[in-house]
Amino acid sequence: MKEKQAWKINGFIGILAILVLAGIGFPLILTGGGSSNGSLLAGGIVLLIAAALGLSGLSIVQPNDAKVLTFFGTYIGVIREPGFWVSIPLTNKNTVSLRVVNFNSDKLKVNDLEGNPIEIAAVIEYRVLDSAKAMFDVADYEEFVKLQSETGIRHIATQYPYDNFQEDDSMSLRKNSDEVADQLAIDLQHRLRVSGVEIIEARIMHLAYSSEIAAAMLQRQQASAVLSARKVIVDGAVGLVKSAIHQLAEEGVVELDEEKKAQMVNNLMVALVSEKGTQPIINSGSIY
Repeated sequence: MKEKQAWKINGFIGILAILVLAGIGFPLILTGGGSSNGSLLAGGIVLLIAAALGLSGLSIVQPNDAKVLTFFGTYIGVIREPGFWVSIPLTNKNTVSLRVVNFNSDKLKVNDLEGNPIEIAAVIEYRVLDSAKAMFDVADYEEFVKLQSETGIRHIATQYPYDNFQEDDSMSLRKNSDEVADQLAIDLQHRLRVSGVEIIEARIMHLAYSSEIAAAMLQRQQASAVLSARKVIVDGAVGLVKSAIHQLAEEGVVELDEEKKAQMVNNLMVALVSEKGTQPIINSGSIY
């Protein structure tokens, strides 16, 4: 199915034409009924039937709505322009909303790329682009959007890990939520094209580890954060020790052999890297 425009005229002009037909038909019926001229009676009845048929073609289209017209099972077209219209008589008129709709999916429990169970939910913003497809190509386009959205969310969630612990450029659901949402929108648009629906935006609104592994994954994240912090501390300490040894040697403050340098490096690294404050031992020399 493909949307097409239905024939229509202004409703007020149609009402005027219906009143004219009725105004001519009634006198003809009265005149023909009181005389032997059957043609006047038949003409009046035809005009009244035409007026009644014209009334069946009246329709009011609200803003951001569309009237889909079918004539005894045959698709006639659609009226998109808001207003009061007269179209083909005896047509069935179904209203399809063209407004933007926000759909919040349920929290879905799926496995990410690494097999970890996670909870994920998204908000989908869409609108009907082709009313004929929405009405005739799927049984219920709103229910179709819901089911296909859940399928798309499950599919996207299995393509990426929840988090990236390798610190490389690979994508993850947590760190690259915008890119993942864009991929979700593309996937949903591909799935929903048969229903005439346009995906405006898709955003992940809930993302978390499933309850049975949340505690373990929290410990893993904390451990990863501690290791990253310790690496920064160690790198800084090494730089400070190198700078201290280089400055002592350059200014000639003290002559250090390799053993003394190793001992100094050890003491400085312990003092700089230790999480708790160190207690220095002062060597005051010997009296002998």
